[in-house]
Amino acid sequence: MVATDVLVIGGGPGGYTAAIRAAQRGHDVTLVDRDGVGGTCLNHGCIPSKALLTASNLVTDLESASQMGIYAEPFVDVGELIDWKDDVVDRLTGGVENLCEANGVTVREGTARFTADHTVEIDPRDGATVGLEFENAIVATGSRPMEIPGFPFNATPILNSRQALALETAPSSLVVVGAGYIGMELSTVFAALGTDVTVIEMEYDVLPGYEADLTQPVRERAESLGVDFRFGQVASEWSRTDDGSVTLHTDGASGSSFETTADKLLVAIGREPVSDTLALEAVGVEPNDGGFLETDDRMRTTRDHVFAVGDVAGEPMLAHTAIAEGLVAAEVALGGDAALRDAAIPTAVFVDPEIATVGLTESEASDAGHSPVVGEFSFDASGRALTLTETDGFVRVVAEEDGGRLLGAQIVGPEASELIGELGLAVETGLSLEDVAGTVHMHPTLSEAVMEACENALGQAIHTLNR
Repeated sequence: MVATDVLVIGGGPGGYTAAIRAAQRGHDVTLVDRDGVGGTCLNHGCIPSKALLTASNLVTDLESASQMGIYAEPFVDVGELIDWKDDVVDRLTGGVENLCEANGVTVREGTARFTADHTVEIDPRDGATVGLEFENAIVATGSRPMEIPGFPFNATPILNSRQALALETAPSSLVVVGAGYIGMELSTVFAALGTDVTVIEMEYDVLPGYEADLTQPVRERAESLGVDFRFGQVASEWSRTDDGSVTLHTDGASGSSFETTADKLLVAIGREPVSDTLALEAVGVEPNDGGFLETDDRMRTTRDHVFAVGDVAGEPMLAHTAIAEGLVAAEVALGGDAALRDAAIPTAVFVDPEIATVGLTESEASDAGHSPVVGEFSFDASGRALTLTETDGFVRVVAEEDGGRLLGAQIVGPEASELIGELGLAVETGLSLEDVAGTVHMHPTLSEAVMEACENALGQAIHTLNR
């Protein structure tokens, strides 16, 4: 049996970050991963989907460039596009592997399961099982796509997000079950590539959980690409046609039903934690009813020497959250003083236009006992947005009326995922509306909309009417 100071199970963003940080502190670290360092995010999720989104957005930009006097009819070789996407993924995963090696992390391929308080067995794809003894363990096993009962992913026409991202050709028609962030991102990708897309959603709008004025531009843009939405419908059964296509049957809340046939069926109803492979009973850790490992703000589970980070530790299931948690877990596992308390964690949906949020909405601020003041700036008043022909959406800030301390922000529009960073910093550090509004912003840039929204909340905006 071999031994290590810190065992990290799972090589996604939370896992490899924790492993590298622990190794940087001079400890012996072993990282076990069964499906490629980089995890779902780098290999099968965040990175490949954003690569395809970049390509599909370029297609729609070229198709709409006639307003600038530019006329183009783009041709997409999907095979070459997939090769490019794979090259991006390979470059990033190769970089993570090199960083692990350079920092002295021992990487083992296989599936790890606990056998006692301080031991695991590692089952490699090839070769004999290896026993490993550890002092502290950090579980970062991530999540997987959720199945609908009766809709198995091993049935040829039925896809999960990982399988959809690996398609070598764009299907002529696609039904997507779920209008959450995964369903919407992939729907717009395939629609831009010429696929006839129908989206089934049990709720009555896209991106449930986001405010309606944020999601409206997204739904309208998707509809302009030809995406057909069927709201208030639940997938009930499916059947395979003689030519290998799939027919989906749905049921509505009011007794209505819907039937459609397509080449492929993508199920994108959410993700569930991967905790059932770990034999957690051997180490005395019990998942909650949802399969998540509950932790404190130092990422400890109910056992002080076992930590959990990333998707397996619960919401928010975001790569940047996993990274922050991985850094905390590594420091605490090595005796340091770190914690993740009341962090202003941003979220983003990489649809068109993008949505990004951080902190509290106006209603959440009111419910929390604040007296919020709100400011907005529309991108149709932004010179830079006009030159980009991306004028849908707005920046909204929420602040405490007394003193103007920023409590949250919501953005829908161009580069929202980049713009939210400034507001995340402001919320995290307790900056006020005047702090942000008084900071000189470059002109002409999209970031001026952040400044103007803060000015609007103060009642002194220059380039929009004040509330």
